[in-house]
Amino acid sequence: MTGSGRRSARSRIKSSTDDDDDGGDDSIRRTRQPNLKSLRDRSKRRHSSIGIFNIDLKIMLGVSVFALLIIFFLIQHLVKPAKELQRPRVVTPFPGPKLMDLPQFQGEHKESLYWGTYRPHVYLGIRARTPRSLVSGLMWIGVKDGRYHMRHVCQDSDELSTYGWTQHNGRDFGHQVLVDQDLKLGTSFLKSKSEDSGYGGDWAVRIDVQSENSEQNEEIQRNGHLFFYLANEDGGTLSLGGSTLDISENSLLASGTLADVGGWQLHLVSKDSLEVHYSGFRTPHIHNLSELVQQNLAAQIRKFGQLQLSDSTEDFPNILVFQISARIPFKTDIVFVSGTRGDKARVEERVSSLTGTALTHQLQDRQMKFDAKFEQCFKVADKLEPESTIVGKAVIANMLGGIGYFYGQSKISYPRDFSNKDRDNFIAYWPAELYTAVPSRPFFPRGFLWDEGFHQLLIWRWDIHICLDILGHWLDLMNIDGWIPREQILGSEALSKVPEEFVLQHPTNGNPPTLFLVVHDLLHGIEKNKFAPAERNEITSFFEHAFVRLEAWFQWFNTTQSGKIMGSYFWHGRDNTTTHELNPKTLSSGLDDYPRASHPNEDERHLDLRCWMLLAANCMDFITKLLKEEKKLKKDYAATAKLLSDFEILNQMHLDPANGAYFDFGNHTEKVWLRWKEKIVEGGYLNRELVRDVLERPELRLVPHVGYVSLFPFMGKIIPSDSWILDKQLDLISNRSILWTDYGLCSLAKTSSLYMKRNMEHDPPYWRGPIWMNMNYLILSALHHYSREDGPYKGRARMIYDDLRSNLIRNVVNNYHQTGFLWEQYDQKKGKGKGARLFTGWTSLVLLIMAEAYS
Repeated sequence: MTGSGRRSARSRIKSSTDDDDDGGDDSIRRTRQPNLKSLRDRSKRRHSSIGIFNIDLKIMLGVSVFALLIIFFLIQHLVKPAKELQRPRVVTPFPGPKLMDLPQFQGEHKESLYWGTYRPHVYLGIRARTPRSLVSGLMWIGVKDGRYHMRHVCQDSDELSTYGWTQHNGRDFGHQVLVDQDLKLGTSFLKSKSEDSGYGGDWAVRIDVQSENSEQNEEIQRNGHLFFYLANEDGGTLSLGGSTLDISENSLLASGTLADVGGWQLHLVSKDSLEVHYSGFRTPHIHNLSELVQQNLAAQIRKFGQLQLSDSTEDFPNILVFQISARIPFKTDIVFVSGTRGDKARVEERVSSLTGTALTHQLQDRQMKFDAKFEQCFKVADKLEPESTIVGKAVIANMLGGIGYFYGQSKISYPRDFSNKDRDNFIAYWPAELYTAVPSRPFFPRGFLWDEGFHQLLIWRWDIHICLDILGHWLDLMNIDGWIPREQILGSEALSKVPEEFVLQHPTNGNPPTLFLVVHDLLHGIEKNKFAPAERNEITSFFEHAFVRLEAWFQWFNTTQSGKIMGSYFWHGRDNTTTHELNPKTLSSGLDDYPRASHPNEDERHLDLRCWMLLAANCMDFITKLLKEEKKLKKDYAATAKLLSDFEILNQMHLDPANGAYFDFGNHTEKVWLRWKEKIVEGGYLNRELVRDVLERPELRLVPHVGYVSLFPFMGKIIPSDSWILDKQLDLISNRSILWTDYGLCSLAKTSSLYMKRNMEHDPPYWRGPIWMNMNYLILSALHHYSREDGPYKGRARMIYDDLRSNLIRNVVNNYHQTGFLWEQYDQKKGKGKGARLFTGWTSLVLLIMAEAYS
């Protein structure tokens, strides 16, 4: 518009010049008619003034249009930011370049991780690392007590005997075994990239269906029914391979086009006799896909008495489900080929290279490479029995196979100073992506901030590039204040797995900054030249760009969670008005119901947070020296680290000299109970509930509960190796009447007044006795450290280390072979797995314990 105005202005200027040329012709005519000179001069002046008037009018019109454009521009760029200023800071992204835009995360690295098993909440799910992806997955019909049950989403109620990855390299290969009553499924995943492939390459899935019981006779148990589906999150229509699917004649199931990968096709190949049916759906969400399939099957059974899909589709389907039925045993290969451009012969050749014998050979090759890399990374061949090695491989495979990709917006509770004009009780974070490991596929299939630091202690040892990618994604979730939401519930699928009361994230609350654990490991590795030159350069470059975000994160903790006394900190978020909790939970600490001061207030000093801040300060100091930034910074991290590691100050603030134990400090009384109280509720009914009863006035004091929190200075290796306090700490650890068991160290001392006590009527003990692997790993790491430090307790530390390590490994391995799973926690009396099963989050640290790999 502006350009056309300029062009018209130039044309008008040119026309006035033409008029001047006409005036030259008049001068010739004036020699012939001198008596008309004055008339012509007046006429010329009139003509010239009219031309100038025309020029001015049109110029003014153009200037006016241009001015309007400027005003419009100012409205858009000044008024809009003014509106943005009204948006709370909590949902304002950190004002710095995103780490995931770094060159090291682009190109070949990004493409190599494009496709993957990035849907950990389902038994088998594949998607791309892009917000609106083509996703695929597997369902099957299980039989229990003579009844059919659909399997799709990982859940304990399915009562699978075992499931999980036995091998997975995090990139292009994985093998999984699932046992559902008498049905055994083996699923293998493999990626391949050829010169004809589209972006991200091709992939194949092999599903091997066997019977665990060869003596079955019931017809209901001799046929297997699998359901493999494709769903386009972008809503684009998927094309069916044909109105009838006869894979003996044509292996094509579906096709379509994606912006990233171009044309694509899905093929099904098998040497067994298969019956294939299909159904197509049009729906904006896929988290309810199981219900859609079951409704379709139910309708078919009612109409025709047959357990098969309807062989029909809704208009413009964005989901296609293929039912694959056959007599057990059977095996089938499903292949996704990208970049298809109409060369049918070449596509058939590519499909052939990813099915049958060719696929078998490639899977065998990847399995051997996985085994070789496992030994290269963890060096456990001479340390473990075969039974333990099996568990070790399952540990790293499930950690890598549990990595997911999520996209969506966190729900943040409203800041106190924000006027809520909507009915919602939350404000949405900006749309964000997250590539992360998850603690548990059935229970916690999403990102947890404090869990992730422990996860990365394994992953960096396996693949440093994946580790840095995950760290970058997490740090990119930081807001302008340096806060990161502790639980990432992104997208409808993730949201469907979370109870409503746990969805909102609170911007005043932190979470242990465990990412500094892996930062510390990587910095130590650079210091000790453990990385190849290319890896060292990549890590250093990452820290150079991540420093500003790590600094903001540190400062958020150092300002918002600081206590009244210099060098003290306390976790925010405890409820000081509760009438139902025995001891108000500290969810932000990650240790939930671990006993703290009975009456929360700002006088509290939390020992564990102080030690986390020391770790963070040490890391920040190291990075500044690595990057030679210390002279440019206002913050002296060395001074902060020196303050927090000062042994005398630590003892003054947290030590009970009587027994050499460290404790929290706060407003506390031990005389708090839960008692039954009767009250009349609506309708005149009598109701009983457990309420909190305080029998004495609290006072500021140390909180006398020995447990994991008490050992944080020990875990942080702050205690000098020749200190009498170290001897007392070893007493607490090794005393069977306090923390020691044959299966690991208890979370809370058996002598504590809150040992194994419920916190509420429906809130059983969580961190009040059971054994947790993450804390035992940190304790073992400290024991290993003190067993190598000169001092009077070196030998004792070694003896305790050997016994504790042996107990932990033996118990986890025994539980795995008995139950088929790793567990969230372990019972301190009998060693039995408790809590969430298939918990391959920080329980996977048992592999580092096997490898004796500590910081």
